Amino acid sequence: MKEVKYSFKVIVIGPAAVGKTSIINRFIHDKFSLRYKFTLGVDFLAKSVNLESGKIARLSIWDIGGQERFEFLLRSFYTDTNGVLLVFDLSREHTFREIDRWLKNLRNQVGRDIPFILIGNKSDLIPQIGEIIDRNEIQNYVKVQDAIYLDTSAKTGEKVETAFIQLTIQMIDKMKKK
Repeated sequence: MKEVKYSFKVIVIGPAAVGKTSIINRFIHDKFSLRYKFTLGVDFLAKSVNLESGKIARLSIWDIGGQERFEFLLRSFYTDTNGVLLVFDLSREHTFREIDRWLKNLRNQVGRDIPFILIGNKSDLIPQIGEIIDRNEIQNYVKVQDAIYLDTSAKTGEKVETAFIQLTIQMIDKMKKK
């Protein structure tokens, strides 16, 4: 049995109903449910990731509710965070507009150099509804923030595991630089 080399706290944040819980359930259980149940405060899950290096990283994943009424709890949830998946919904433009507020709040709590990946979720809807959010705007935002961006679909599983693995690599790189 391989030894766990790294252990990280990952938070998944973003506006309400963007698919944060669905992304986590796809990653942890490889399942998707159409039944929506919003997260009250925070839920916790964990999974080990096998890296190409042969090492194992244990991720403690915190699913943080996106409702504004829980915003006062965020400071305590952000403590000791190593990395972040910041999620918006590709089918609802206003969720992309809210991302900057989430990122500023995060950086106020944990610092500017926190590794994060910006995720546009629900890419499976794009063929039916078309592009709602200007891709150039997303790319410009990512460039300014010096971040990685991925389209994902919790429904199909597209790039969900990639997001967690890319974030894990960023967290390891940051740790090695210290």
